[in-house]
Amino acid sequence: MLLGGTEFVGRAVVEAALGRGWEVTVFHRGRHAPPPGVRSLHGDRTAPDGLAALADGTWDAVVDTWSAAPRAVRDAARLLRGRAGRYVYVSSCSVYAWPPRAGYTEDAEPVADASPDADATEYARDKRGGELAAVDAFGADRSLLVRCGLILGPHENVGRLPYWLNRAARGGDMLAPGPRELPLRYIDVRDLARWILDAVREERGGPYNLVGPAGLATMGELIDACVRTTGGTARPHWLDPETVLGAGLEPWSQLPVWTPPDSELHDALHSADVTRALATGLDCRPVTETVTDTWRRLRESGGTPPRRPGRPPLGLDEETEARVLAAVRGVPGTTP
Repeated sequence: MLLGGTEFVGRAVVEAALGRGWEVTVFHRGRHAPPPGVRSLHGDRTAPDGLAALADGTWDAVVDTWSAAPRAVRDAARLLRGRAGRYVYVSSCSVYAWPPRAGYTEDAEPVADASPDADATEYARDKRGGELAAVDAFGADRSLLVRCGLILGPHENVGRLPYWLNRAARGGDMLAPGPRELPLRYIDVRDLARWILDAVREERGGPYNLVGPAGLATMGELIDACVRTTGGTARPHWLDPETVLGAGLEPWSQLPVWTPPDSELHDALHSADVTRALATGLDCRPVTETVTDTWRRLRESGGTPPRRPGRPPLGLDEETEARVLAAVRGVPGTTP
């Protein structure tokens, strides 16, 4: 059963499970239609009696992608602990206390100070509280904590890869934050879904860092793939990190995916140790496939990606990009 299951990660898990011939129940609020072929149950887990539709039934596993108040995970997990074999909570590498050291493993300490009984506070504590809620209800052996890094792929509802695709499609001079060789660590949402289902089948428990291995892609390979996929009319101008930061541009938000090399943010996002996940069969597709399939989905939806409620738009507006490019013409560190 999926708690959610109509958007991005939850949707990918549903589609992968249906592709295996599994019977899938989706509990959701009805704001978005789940993939065809599922059994739909409606409810709002934040409302009084919002879990009433889950009062009966048994399931081999529950997959929960909740990212707000941990008490919502607590209530669902307690309700289902006698009627589900395993609780999979899609968490985040953000649960490690800031700043995590480079190469951090699942045993890294400390983690965010959190409570399973809390209302929504901030992302890292909410995710850690959700982990605690799952473990409290199902125990360490029957709860799987999937600590994801950067997630990309079709149906992305944050806007990171869609920004670069739409920007490349617009063509012309395009600001590209360097260096080109900057290593990126991410996971395609479909590879994440496949790993989760394999973990359910093999009855795994405990925490796993879930992001692609070192060497999966670079910033240059990502941008190049976006340009090729969208028609090749964009002309990337590579700016070194000092020039980017000196122009007042914000990593991660104005420049989605990009973080300065040798920064705490880059280490946190792109240095997690995934030895444990690789040992269980984690397999990641090439960046070109992720980019191509995300672009195909974007075009099917008219070029406008879905956006999670409360999320600000990401990326550079045209005026800011043009201003920065004009200001750095002839500045060392920029490469046409």
